[in-house]
Amino acid sequence: MARGPQVKAFALLPAFALVGLTMACGAGGSGAPDAAKSSGAPGAATEIKPAAKDDKLAALVPDSVKADGKILFGQDQSYPPNEFVENGKPVGFDVDLGTAVGQVLGLQTEFQNSDFSGIIPGVEASKYEMAISSFTIKPERLQTVDMVSYYKAGTSLGVLKGNPDKLSVDDLCGKNIAVQKGTTQVEDLDARTKKCTDAGKPPINVTQLQAQTDVNLALNAKRVQGELADSPVIDYAITQTNGQMERVGDPYDSLPYGIVLKKNSGDYGKAVQGAVQKLMDDGTLQKLIDKWKLNPVGVLKKSEINPSAS
Repeated sequence: MARGPQVKAFALLPAFALVGLTMACGAGGSGAPDAAKSSGAPGAATEIKPAAKDDKLAALVPDSVKADGKILFGQDQSYPPNEFVENGKPVGFDVDLGTAVGQVLGLQTEFQNSDFSGIIPGVEASKYEMAISSFTIKPERLQTVDMVSYYKAGTSLGVLKGNPDKLSVDDLCGKNIAVQKGTTQVEDLDARTKKCTDAGKPPINVTQLQAQTDVNLALNAKRVQGELADSPVIDYAITQTNGQMERVGDPYDSLPYGIVLKKNSGDYGKAVQGAVQKLMDDGTLQKLIDKWKLNPVGVLKKSEINPSAS
């Protein structure tokens, strides 16, 4: 992700662009935005009991991690509904899941904000003890870190209501498309641009921005004609725009998300995988998916360490 232009006229921003623009570090929680609590929007108040500690899994956590009684997560808090900031605190599906993993392992959790591109290097350098930030499990990532699967998401094309430029994901040649830097969608657009130029068509005009909220703003301000992002993110943005935005077609290229750990994580990886599996088996993960209104198509029944990815 690359930082986008600074915007001073915050009063003019739509609700979906404002969500997550204010970034902060702090303890994770399972709270939802106040507006969502009264509207039934994603994140609306849902009674979800804290996960029970599993002593056997907790015993697998390295002393270096549990010495201070908490897990420090790296996260880019600009990606609603998965991770964003509301009332100065990180919230979202990934925040709730990370909190629940900590509960199973008997540890408190802290979610520290970072540029997306700095999170995996931060895990590798032991700056973070774990990361949960909508990371798609891909072969190149598995070369440098371990990843524990927990949900599956695809890519969606978002446009303004009515699709005024008649965009199609299979024909974006010459179009102005915004995307968050460092995401899977950047690689997708690179491949699609090559197909355009190989066919003698104009390349896709790609705008890479620092935060997903900047991407949403660029579309709403008509600086671009469309945006690509993870399917839960596009779906959430649509709910926040009061009919100003829509999705074109179905999500594609669905792959699992993974919690990121240092390579060769050993027992620590087993502890995290076991915690996620426990949350799947006892229904907690499904409740979190329902709470944040994620597509049920992405539900996984089995959590794996470093599943095969393509």
